[in-house]
Amino acid sequence: MLFHITYESSPQERDQAQKRFKETGAPPPEGVTMQGRWHSVAGHIGFLVAESSDAVAIGKWMQSWTDLLAFDITPVLTDEEVAEVIG
Repeated sequence: MLFHITYESSPQERDQAQKRFKETGAPPPEGVTMQGRWHSVAGHIGFLVAESSDAVAIGKWMQSWTDLLAFDITPVLTDEEVAEVIG
């Protein structure tokens, strides 16, 4: 399943979040494949698309950042999958 994940840091947490990102690269855990990640020019919002059959793994990945970032996680469908839904 694909997940569209948006993130946002507060102005107060931005520098710490950017520092941690530069240090770690925020790689996905085992069982999660990141399809891509995009960041705003200002650096405090962005989104990524990840694929996993394990929503718990997605949650654990985001949990490791919730001290600095707020997330919105939405399962999404490809064109082919939505074609099945709409018949």
